Amino acid sequence: MLTPTICRMKVSAPRLASSAQPGQFLIVRASENGERIPLTISDYSKEEGTVTIVTQQIGASTSVICGYEQGESFADVVGPLGVPSDFTEMSAEELAGKRYIFIAGGVGTAPVYPQVKWLHERGVAVDVIVGAKTKDLVIYKEEMEAVCDNLYLCTDDGSAGFKGLVTAMLEKLVTEDGKQYDQAVAIGPMIMMKFAVLTAKKLELPIIVSLNTLMVDGTGMCGACRVTVAGKTRFACVEGPEFNGYDVDFDEAMRRQGMYRSEEQEADHKCKIGRGR
Repeated sequence: MLTPTICRMKVSAPRLASSAQPGQFLIVRASENGERIPLTISDYSKEEGTVTIVTQQIGASTSVICGYEQGESFADVVGPLGVPSDFTEMSAEELAGKRYIFIAGGVGTAPVYPQVKWLHERGVAVDVIVGAKTKDLVIYKEEMEAVCDNLYLCTDDGSAGFKGLVTAMLEKLVTEDGKQYDQAVAIGPMIMMKFAVLTAKKLELPIIVSLNTLMVDGTGMCGACRVTVAGKTRFACVEGPEFNGYDVDFDEAMRRQGMYRSEEQEADHKCKIGRGR
């Protein structure tokens, strides 16, 4: 458990691990009749044949997953799915001299990690901003420090690092500290990514966002993750999850994200009663 409600687990899945790339996700089912849960791959080891996933306990199915003990198994694990991050297709010459800035919010720090690690292994300069409500909710601090040039922590209450929002830190780095970046990537809550894009626009900085929080079925069949990107309907699970931040209709995406919240909360309540809590 990284926090009381966020768990990290390493899953033995050799074939999946052998082809996983940054930006992709997998789907797990806790039981044969369980729902499909899309989870972004937060690390992978081709040598060990494992993938790492981070799950936040927010509903019935994620409560079951976070309750697993070492040695237990999912009914099935499918992946890797989704389109890998754009930079995985870039040549060494294209990456040379570039400087990236990643903005991570809450549990979104986990999917940021494999991207930063991939770039670091190829000698690309990377700074990372990690935001959380309080220091006790900061995850992947040590891991991120090992693979980035500079790590900037932001907490709402000032208990660790900079007191304030990740967007304020981004603006400070560029306008006050004179930092220059070629590309920004934001992963986290939808509202955070929306304002990260608005800040990046003010700074004239290209920005990519991940819409992994919209995904439900993970195959494009359910339509829950459809969103308007550059005026066209796109499906985050099969055409993303990463898109140009300037092209995303965030207001529509946030409305869609809230469609099933009441049903999920009711299911979680029944799940806890069934476990005697």
